[in-house]
Amino acid sequence: MLPSTLLSTGMILPRIRCASIDHGASLARIATARTAWRLDPSRLVRFRSLSTVEAPRNLVKDRWEPIIGLEIHAQIKSNTKLFSDSRNIFNAPTNTNVSLIDAAYPGTLPQLSQECVELAVKTSLALDAHVYPISSFDRKHYFYPDLPQGYQITQHYEPLAQNGKIVISPLDGLDYSLTVGIEQLQLEQDTGKSLHDVYPDMTLMDLNRAGTGLMEIVTKPDMRTSKEAGILVKKLQALLRAVNSSDGNMDEGSMRCDVNVSVHEPGKPFGARCELKNLNSIKAVMDAIDAEVERQIACYESRIPVLQETRGFDVSSGKTFKIRSKESAPDYRYMPEPDLPRLVISPETIQLLRTSLPELPDARRERMMEKYQVGMIETRTLMGEEHMVEFFESLVSSGRQVKSAISWTIHELLGRLHTRGIKFSPDVVTSSQLGSLIDCVDQGQISAKVGKAVLDMMIEGDNRDANAIIEEKGWKQVNNREELDTMCDNILAKYPEKVTVIQKGNMGVLGFLVGQVLKQSQGRANPVIVNELLRTKMGLPKDTGEKAKRKD
Repeated sequence: MLPSTLLSTGMILPRIRCASIDHGASLARIATARTAWRLDPSRLVRFRSLSTVEAPRNLVKDRWEPIIGLEIHAQIKSNTKLFSDSRNIFNAPTNTNVSLIDAAYPGTLPQLSQECVELAVKTSLALDAHVYPISSFDRKHYFYPDLPQGYQITQHYEPLAQNGKIVISPLDGLDYSLTVGIEQLQLEQDTGKSLHDVYPDMTLMDLNRAGTGLMEIVTKPDMRTSKEAGILVKKLQALLRAVNSSDGNMDEGSMRCDVNVSVHEPGKPFGARCELKNLNSIKAVMDAIDAEVERQIACYESRIPVLQETRGFDVSSGKTFKIRSKESAPDYRYMPEPDLPRLVISPETIQLLRTSLPELPDARRERMMEKYQVGMIETRTLMGEEHMVEFFESLVSSGRQVKSAISWTIHELLGRLHTRGIKFSPDVVTSSQLGSLIDCVDQGQISAKVGKAVLDMMIEGDNRDANAIIEEKGWKQVNNREELDTMCDNILAKYPEKVTVIQKGNMGVLGFLVGQVLKQSQGRANPVIVNELLRTKMGLPKDTGEKAKRKD
């Protein structure tokens, strides 16, 4: 958060204040004022078409073009809720973080959270959106048990920011580049949570989530395939985590997606739009889009009209189903929020928040690939796990080889965590632990095979560094040539027929002899030295190292 010394009485943020509003003003006046403000050339607001792909692409059955837009609700990673001092904690005991404001007791008044506004502004700037110095709140009326007020406070008419973009490219896994426009980002409050599966004949209500701050991020309908939508959600997830404005954990509900889908033939008007609600994984988003596109095409081809409606997605059947007819703006009876004045943010504050932005995913990816000469796949893997880039950079900052750090971080550590169903965290195996293990392998103290056994112990809870584990287990690699020379003599004497085969030119059998020496030493013999000694004893040319077989 910004320094508290910059705050003054009545301000929500430094130079961000709540201005008085004429609540008798009509919605038309509000819209007219906003339009005039946008057209003021001194504000330097540029409006443009953001899609980089103009011609129809990815037609289904060489005839139908899907039109896809997303509405993404990201829960703000703030300490308190949007309009109250209640704590914002995931999975807290039921109804323990509920204030009188959250429960909508008569006479209570909302007070806007400074932290929520800051994080929403930073997210808007990270999306290259224009943050408006003036925005306002509105009431969206609908009645549901998990909405205590009977309305939701949102920003329908004057959102916080508009006109942003996200660029997805081959570096993100797409075969081409595409710029998806961000229509707007608005602040709003979340609902409570209905629990239908505790008792069969009743619904229970948990209001811990009620009033939590949300950022609703609405894209333009610039996507045409489920793959484009899936990549965009994943990229937005990474951006939110980089800014630290949201956890973006779809499995925990801190990021939820609604998808708008329609289908038409290029050159003809867009078809009826259906909204797919509450998709809680990237796979669900992609599967739901494919299912809905298939359904709408089947309707059109059978001359069945497609109606504008809200639909859900059944994961088990892979089909969408009708929830209700789609509401329109008049159904929600939007009106200016009378208990909250307009939010005013100074240009200086916006610039201050802009300079506080961390390194964003695209810039980080470019830096990683250029600085460390890391491939696209490895970079994408490192950036796909929260805190893994910092973990990797702490390993190489001490002078370790990038190749070794990549191998042990991605292939060994991450691979083992995924096999065990453990989410990556720098606390499972610390960078100090893994660094000590890499050092032991690279310095020849242990073989890679022993190193993997050490890593398994670390994952299973041993918090010692590699040296302590190796010392206790007696796994330190044997590099003494005299000791290894004796072992090699024993193996050559035991398998004279293998020696003959090798001397006749079948070098593949050499790996067998190396393996027998390693077996005799219980895996502790240095395979490079063993290979060299065996070659010398059999009168073979020295190996250059490129084809040495290591029994790891």
